[in-house]
Amino acid sequence: MSQTYTPREMVERLVAFDTTSRDSNLHLISFVEDYAKAHGLSPRRIPNAEGTKANLLISLGPSEPGGIILSGHTDVVPVDGQPWDTDPFKAVEKDGKLYGRGTSDMKSFSAVILALLPEFQKRRLKTPVHIALSYDEEVGCLGVRPMIAEIVKSVPTPKLAIIGEPTDMKVVNAHKGIRSFRTTVTGREAHSSQTDKGVNAVMVAAELIMHLSALAEEMRERGDPSGRFDPPYTTVQSSTIEGGTALNILARHCMFQWEFRYLPGTSRDDIVERFIAHTKENVLPRLHRIAPEADIVTLPRAHVPALIARENCPAEVLAKQLTGRNHAEAVAYGTEAGLFQEAGIPSIVCGPGNIQQAHKPNEFIELSQIDACTAFMRRLMDHVCAA
Repeated sequence: MSQTYTPREMVERLVAFDTTSRDSNLHLISFVEDYAKAHGLSPRRIPNAEGTKANLLISLGPSEPGGIILSGHTDVVPVDGQPWDTDPFKAVEKDGKLYGRGTSDMKSFSAVILALLPEFQKRRLKTPVHIALSYDEEVGCLGVRPMIAEIVKSVPTPKLAIIGEPTDMKVVNAHKGIRSFRTTVTGREAHSSQTDKGVNAVMVAAELIMHLSALAEEMRERGDPSGRFDPPYTTVQSSTIEGGTALNILARHCMFQWEFRYLPGTSRDDIVERFIAHTKENVLPRLHRIAPEADIVTLPRAHVPALIARENCPAEVLAKQLTGRNHAEAVAYGTEAGLFQEAGIPSIVCGPGNIQQAHKPNEFIELSQIDACTAFMRRLMDHVCAA
């Protein structure tokens, strides 16, 4: 007899796999693959170029257009240096909450779907359901891109996608887009007493970060005309910087990473174009007077497009019906929903858990959220059987 799990048991099973983005997710993928095969399904692996990670696509019901995609990522963020009270890769219940890395972001959504997979199999689905599990969402939605390409290429045209990031099971029809970059400054080494003889890459990087801070303030003042987002403006920030060798040596190299999270409907290029123009027109000429070899190079790291609210979006209509809600919300974080939307698949975000718990030590999900997601999926099951 094929193994079955309750939603709670499946959450515990998935959390037990350490799928931190820097590492492989294949142990989790193999488990889900074997589980799906044991229930008579034919999952499709979509590996990365190195073969170290993979997406998994599981299709249920008839092979015809109009299917519903349920999308979730398998990777989690690191726990390094975080003061956890329990083993982050062992789900622990306390006071109506289930603690563990990925409980909220976002293994519980996938776990509920997988636990109910045998029930889906027993029903006579009239509409296809496609379970899309991806890798490397946390580092730029990397894995879902080849997943979407495979869906567009080989799956009869789906009608909509539901992305299960944590929303407290509220319906989200818009989120900000994300663009991130790596800027490397090359200067010239010199004795720290001779600051006029060299170019200190760390000081130049600090100056550039302050320029980003000024752009951030400009975006804050510009605000959010829609009034839907929190914070209500495009954000700009830098959180990592490294460079230099010793205090008494002017640094030759410095690298920092930065990002902006832009409002839907606004330019995805304006901020980076202005930043690069500033480096070329206002900073490099001054550096070249001392060190012709000095340079500032900005390269893209990742881009996650914004999710734009669309009138009469079929994904939003269905999600409202299944949740019993009559309005949709907007969020500041990014998801693969924007990528599905750009591929022509109407999308919304709706999943169990709260984003405030994501990426923190002692991440948890309320058990009531797992129950709410389970009820949502059973209503979806009724919908695809009656369609």
